[in-house]
Amino acid sequence: MFFGSGKVLVIGEKETFIIKVLLGKLNDAKIETAFASEDVNAINANWPDNGTIIYYMEAGDRLTPEIETFLKDKLSEDNKQLFVIGDIVDTRSVTDNFPPHLIGKVFGRPLDYDAFINAVSIYFNLEAEGEMKKSILIVDDDPNYMGLVREWLKDTYKVSMANSGMRAIKWLSVNKADLILLDYEMPVTSGPQVLEMLRSDQETKDTPVIFLTGKDDKESVMAVLSLKPEGYVLKTSGKDGIVNTIRKFFMSR
Repeated sequence: MFFGSGKVLVIGEKETFIIKVLLGKLNDAKIETAFASEDVNAINANWPDNGTIIYYMEAGDRLTPEIETFLKDKLSEDNKQLFVIGDIVDTRSVTDNFPPHLIGKVFGRPLDYDAFINAVSIYFNLEAEGEMKKSILIVDDDPNYMGLVREWLKDTYKVSMANSGMRAIKWLSVNKADLILLDYEMPVTSGPQVLEMLRSDQETKDTPVIFLTGKDDKESVMAVLSLKPEGYVLKTSGKDGIVNTIRKFFMSR
């Protein structure tokens, strides 16, 4: 059952008869729709705050490098996924060039409209429940700083917090995180010790970790990197530094 709110943006070379039928089927399911030609300005003007993006590929259709880059950046920024409709050879040109987490589902032609609308409805419902957002766990013994970072991230990601290494380990025993922001210097159980525990546990050994550190001298940075985290970010880099570091991390996955 569809209960999420949002809009479907269908992108195509032009609004063909088939695309009009597709829009009509979505409207019949009480889903708001819009169409945009393969043009960055048109796509950006119709981009939904809530909803999903459909790329309908005619035979031989290919995204231009400009549109491909725009879609990758915009999808990642908004935590959205791209649904692709087309023949297998054409859709592969998209799925092979996009990070896997940006591709929602691929549909062949002829399109099974019932299956397609059901998939879109499920996506909307998950989005309404916040389930489409990436999950980030912040681990820091400074509650003020941790709360500040949460404020910076909460509109884009599902953010949880732990004020010690052991609380983080306990949280991870029953929850999953797509990324851990881990304070390098903490009392009792330090960031490196937490990372070592994570890597030694089968359930968390592959969970990505980015260290938060207050030191930017060469020796300190080399000490951080020697532990082979997915990255590090200086606490002094502020909102833009942390947000951009996380965004680039997820884009690279």
